Parts: sequence; structure tokens; C-alpha cells
Amino acid sequence: MTGPEDRVIHAPGKLVLVGEYAVLDGAPAIALALDHGVRCRVGPAPALELRCPGDQRFVRAALDHVKAPPARYVFQDWNPVDLPGKPGFGGSAAATVAAVLAGGGDGAQAYQVHATIQGGGSGVDVASSLHGGMIRYQAGRVEQLRPLLPVVVYSGKASATLSRIRLYRDWQRGRREFVAEMASVVEQFTRQPIEVLRVARQLLLAMARGAGILYETPSLHAMARLAEELGGAAKPSGAGGGDCGVALLPDPGVERAFQEACGEMGLRVLPYTVVTGAGEAPVAISSAVPPWGATDEPNAFRVK
Repeated sequence: MTGPEDRVIHAPGKLVLVGEYAVLDGAPAIALALDHGVRCRVGPAPALELRCPGDQRFVRAALDHVKAPPARYVFQDWNPVDLPGKPGFGGSAAATVAAVLAGGGDGAQAYQVHATIQGGGSGVDVASSLHGGMIRYQAGRVEQLRPLLPVVVYSGKASATLSRIRLYRDWQRGRREFVAEMASVVEQFTRQPIEVLRVARQLLLAMARGAGILYETPSLHAMARLAEELGGAAKPSGAGGGDCGVALLPDPGVERAFQEACGEMGLRVLPYTVVTGAGEAPVAISSAVPPWGATDEPNAFRVK
């Protein structure tokens, strides 16, 4: 039976739509909070008891950092997707947020713990889990935006993020220009989401060539080509090299055709719901709209 001291914290996962890599250098990024994250059930116990399958570094550090009171802390995936590898939804950030809140801490402490254990980072994944919805994140500042609903496609393989970030940080020639161009593009996202996604992909591909990063796998390349052939746009989400891609299409019929074609290519479209931020009862955000519900002016700008 659930006792009066029992409670459950849910921390959403995240999906970065645009602004990857440049966000590490202070540029803005746009991210969605998804109902695929981490859950922590807290129950009475005479001493602190931790149950967490897999990597315990983030949750253990978070509970220690906030000086969590004696209790049983049981961590589990929240609404996991059955995949052969991780989808890249920011599981370590969600676990950190869940642990900090379950232990009585606040959002600022979640940023601190995650950055310490991970060895740096932009904080966008922690911010997305804490605040929910679709956010514009820049150097610790968060602005809520009306969420768009991209198609989310699993690439078929998991990706290693940290090695790609190291290559990006080692890249100097052209990095300042990349950050400035990406920052300018991201600011247009809510008005021209499809065109911004298309341009952001080109900027990221050019950056990846310069930095020696494997950014777009064959399956993600096929997804992007398909979306563009149908009048939309698509790109890898996050660090690339696997995990998921995101696609925006111009109308519901084209979106259905895109999803059917992805299935024929062996690419799995993942279901999700955009939710509010971490807490005991995150809820779906009803104001989320498909990309054709936003203003889009094609050919508004070009990659230099």
C-alpha cells in the first residue's frame, strides 16, 4: 500500500530541435520536453536506500549533493521506448533532475550536479526536464515557447555524445562563425520552422566536416533527403551519429506519407507527448501545434 510519505517524481526527457553544439558556446537552442524520462519513487526507510538499475553516478551524486533525507529512492525509466539502443532523450539529465527534486533540492542544484558528473555541458537538457514544454535556452536563461510537434525517427543505433563534444571543442577554425550563424538561424525558428530546420542541418554538416565529427549516419541522411523531397526538412537531434532525427512537414497528408516511407526504409517513428516540467504529475501540453500550424516563409535565408 502507498503510505502518506510516499511520492513519485517524474522528470521528462528532452529532444533538441535546433541549436546543437553552438549552445555550448552560448548560442540559443530550442528543445522539447517529452514523456520519456526518469521516475523516482520515494518511500519511508530508516536510512537512505538507493535502487537504480544501470549507471548510478548521476542519481547518487544528486542525492548526496542535496543531502537527501533517509528514505528509499527507487529510480526507473518513465514510459520507455522499446529500442535496441538509447534514443538520446537526455536520460542522465532527467535522472539528475528526478534525484535532486526527490531529495528536496532545487533546479539550480540539478545543473550543478549534472555538469560536475558529465564534465561540463550547456545545461539545455537539464533546463528542458525542469521547465517542460518547448523552450528557448541560452546560457542558463529559459523562455517558454508554444510547442511544435515534429516527427521523431529513431536512427537504428545509439550515439556517443561526449566524444563528439570533445571534437567540437577542439575545432577552432570557423567555430566562431558557426556559432554566430546558428544563433541567427535559431531566432527565426518559431516563424519559419521548416526552413530553419533545413538551414540548421546544412550549418551542422559543414561544422561536422571541419571538426571531423560523424554527424549524419546513412539512415539519418535518408530521412533528411526524404523530408526535403516532400517539401519539409529533417535533421539529426542532438550530437548526431545516431539516436534520433526530427522532421517537420508542411501538411498532415505529407506527414503521413513521410511516416509511411520511413517505415518502408526500416526507420521507426517514435510516439511521444510534450509535457510540463518535472514534478509529481507532469501533464500533456494541449497547446502544442504541428509545424503547419506555425507561420513559415520558405527561402527566407540561405547558408553562406
